[in-house]
Amino acid sequence: MKQNVAVQGTPKRSLKTRAWRQRYLFLMVLPGFLIVLVFSYFPMYGILIAFENYSVNKGILGSEWVGFKHFMDFFTNPMAFRVVKNTLILGVYNLLWSFPIPIVLAVLFNEIKNQKFKKLVQTVSYFPYFLSTVIVAGMLLSFCSREGLFNQIRALAGLEPILFLQDPGSFRTLFIGSGIWQGAGYGTILYLAAISNIDPSLYDVASIDGASRFQKIRHITLPALRPTITIMLIMAVGGILGSDFQKIMLLYTPQTYPVADVIGTYTYREGIAGARFEYTTAIGLFNSLISFVLLAIANLISRKASDTSLW
Repeated sequence: MKQNVAVQGTPKRSLKTRAWRQRYLFLMVLPGFLIVLVFSYFPMYGILIAFENYSVNKGILGSEWVGFKHFMDFFTNPMAFRVVKNTLILGVYNLLWSFPIPIVLAVLFNEIKNQKFKKLVQTVSYFPYFLSTVIVAGMLLSFCSREGLFNQIRALAGLEPILFLQDPGSFRTLFIGSGIWQGAGYGTILYLAAISNIDPSLYDVASIDGASRFQKIRHITLPALRPTITIMLIMAVGGILGSDFQKIMLLYTPQTYPVADVIGTYTYREGIAGARFEYTTAIGLFNSLISFVLLAIANLISRKASDTSLW
């Protein structure tokens, strides 16, 4: 009987002992935890503004409660359809074109046998990621000007110069293409890490069996990447409504509003320029809820179709 009591009490003592032994690790985590708490969770208190006629003088608790009025104002606003449509189109196009390219690049990098050349190519592909959005936008503005690189190439082909960034038909291509150039190389890091965990003996056995490079990629590399691809795809679906607001703000013009005006830019104009804080808070909350729903649906489908999911 005494032995049983001792055994039952062991896990509690063991847990306290492990916690004490790892106290320095907890101290290392504490600053990050406090930052997330202060800057990510405490501001959620401001969501109440979306349901009020917010007054700076009265504060959040003293402002008049109006329920879902601001949500209805947005849904009945003629601009709502345009900004939601543009956000979805840019998000879906970006997912379709940007998501597969890091996977393809990671597989190609893995097939390079010359290590020096491989490191050089990887470094060159990573470099654009570390350029700020302002620099990338400045490069696009320079390349797309009337005397810019793109029009010089058109001139060599005997074509007339055009103002790309004022052309609604060119904006989405330039926006998504610049995003691919900037982030594709850096996006390969996770996939290369997953590839590095593949047992090399699998490739050796496949070579003995006479498998070609393409067959090794198809039957060894890609199946090993499937869990990573699934997780990244779920997160990418959840971020469809999160267009690169900064780049759009730097690139779009009144001529491209019909195709470039998204939820983020509309919220900026109404919230910052128009000082409609409660209205734009409602729009932001709506955007976050839809993103969470998309994330949950993608996670549910992944869990049903495979053994990989976020939760």
